[in-house]
Amino acid sequence: MMLFAAGDAPAFTLDPGTVTLLGWALAGYVVFLLGLSVYASRKIKDESDYVVAGRKLPLFLAWGTLIATWFGAATMFAAAGAAREEGLLGVVLDPFACAGTLVLAGIFFARPLWKMELYTMADFYRARYGPSAEIVGASIQVPSYFSWVALQYTALASILELYFEVPFVTGVFVVATVTLVYTLIGGMWSVTLTDTVQILVALTGLVVLLAAALADPQLGDGDPVRGFSVVMSTVAETHPDHLRLVPSDMSVAVVLAWLGAWATGLFGNIPGQDLQQRVFAAKSPNTAMQACILAGVLYLVFGLIPVTLGLASLVTHPDGEIDPVAFLAGEYLSPTMLVVFVVAVVSMVVSTATSAVLAPATILGHNLLARVPGFDRAPLLRDRLCVVLVSLGGIALALWGKSLMELLDVALSIQLTALFVPVVMGIYGKPRGPRPAVLSMLMGFSAWLLAFSVEHMEGQFPDAFFTAFTTIPSDFWGLGAAALGYLIGQASTPRVAASQGTPT
Repeated sequence: MMLFAAGDAPAFTLDPGTVTLLGWALAGYVVFLLGLSVYASRKIKDESDYVVAGRKLPLFLAWGTLIATWFGAATMFAAAGAAREEGLLGVVLDPFACAGTLVLAGIFFARPLWKMELYTMADFYRARYGPSAEIVGASIQVPSYFSWVALQYTALASILELYFEVPFVTGVFVVATVTLVYTLIGGMWSVTLTDTVQILVALTGLVVLLAAALADPQLGDGDPVRGFSVVMSTVAETHPDHLRLVPSDMSVAVVLAWLGAWATGLFGNIPGQDLQQRVFAAKSPNTAMQACILAGVLYLVFGLIPVTLGLASLVTHPDGEIDPVAFLAGEYLSPTMLVVFVVAVVSMVVSTATSAVLAPATILGHNLLARVPGFDRAPLLRDRLCVVLVSLGGIALALWGKSLMELLDVALSIQLTALFVPVVMGIYGKPRGPRPAVLSMLMGFSAWLLAFSVEHMEGQFPDAFFTAFTTIPSDFWGLGAAALGYLIGQASTPRVAASQGTPT
């Protein structure tokens, strides 16, 4: 069977014996994860245990679940392919800027947010601005996660289809069910424990592949350190622009696009529930801060592994289009290690899937559904019901069509343009009531949506207008409108009318 073939790229095959071994390995792995979930369920006594692990996570589990949430299969495969095609400029967003957002979260946001004793970021909007900001923020944030959930289901279902000839639709339901069950059973405790195990498996597989590739006779001749040196020197000679982090073309459009990638990566996930839920779950404000910074540093270190593999593939296989990570795995790993590598890939996707489900489910249950009469009296049942609802939404998107996965890049932009300004000003400013946050959210989102739509409608506007409008990235239009909306809200709200909510 072919593994991870990309278009016309060379693919490699697995013999029937290896496929059987892989099947048993994945089955055993799933059973192990479910066992961890059952163990985690013993810790669930109330909503705090289910949503934020009782605020008891030690540093090891806190940074483990943070890096597992970030480090997915997309990081591995997309970063390697971008490094091969574009060099370091192709991976500005991930891993460089995405690692930076974890460090920034640790330095500027983790401690003040932890001290507010929140369950969700929508709680923050209520505490700083009032109920109307809570509802608007929650209503914007929950849908932004659905395409992310669907992508994880699609990725895992494709693996089942590829190796075991499981029909794609059946695979989506199988994957969603397994992910749902162990998220449903143990909540944040389950996600945290399984995340930490999975990221250790995933990083082990990646390190093994890197060492094997760099030890190639063309590179290190058995010495990975020497192989790395050969890769860097060869790429510097043959593709010098691949080692640039700053564009050589300093035109306004190129520089703004480059700055936009940095801004989206550095700030877009700061309001993210998946990030801050782990901050809320840490056992102390110092633990939350340290976990974010440590996860950011380690994310960059391990995120550079697929980047290195992408550059190495330019030396070992300079011609043709290949998926560097998948192709090099087929070239250098033994059948047994290849199975370990595939299980590692599955680990990455599963850990991301559980986080993608739990984050919006928590907001949906705690901040929106809790307002429905009857659901306010059974918080655990309500939160678990929302896990099911989010899973069903992910299934629907996955089955609707893989083309919808193009919406994935939109999620980060929505959070940046609609939610970042209210978070920053809520912590470091003096908001006068709900109006600044609500205007910031609505104006930021609307301006981004308009600019984003224009960017994708080339040919339907005069060339001069289209060029002038799209020179500034849509994220900057949205971020500027959000800041303006906040200022208008502040200026139009008398000081005496300011109201503060109450942390949950």
